[in-house]
Amino acid sequence: MKLSTKGRYAVMAMADLALASQDGPVTLSDIASRQSISLSYLEQLFAKLRRADIVSSIRGPGGGYRLSRKPTEIRISDIIVAVDEPLRATRCSSAKGCLADGRRCITHDLWDELGRHIYLFLSSITLEDVLERRLLGAASGALGRMERPKPVAEPATV
Repeated sequence: MKLSTKGRYAVMAMADLALASQDGPVTLSDIASRQSISLSYLEQLFAKLRRADIVSSIRGPGGGYRLSRKPTEIRISDIIVAVDEPLRATRCSSAKGCLADGRRCITHDLWDELGRHIYLFLSSITLEDVLERRLLGAASGALGRMERPKPVAEPATV
């Protein structure tokens, strides 16, 4: 499963906003410049984030955006869902299966469950976790568990 630029950019922009907003509201042009994201694209994303009450806007001179909640209260899944990023790994729509005749494919349950795991993972991570880099190396333990054990040498027979 590949997360689209919509979800990735929204999370990047929110992390930038959380860091920069300690000094007051942050303009989208500042975020766009720092993160190399199109300003018009950010405007679309932040309109959706505002409707989801994840960010709020301040008008006028010195205005911009700020978080509506503390970084500890904003889950990464909240951000991704707010910008309409689907968190599913199947190619099926809710109304129709993935095969031409409308049936679900034989691996549907596998991909459906993967989508649930991705959602649960992203729901377990807050914006503050990202800012504090609490994820650094978190997957390295899983990689170690996946390694196959080395074969044990057979004792020599005499």
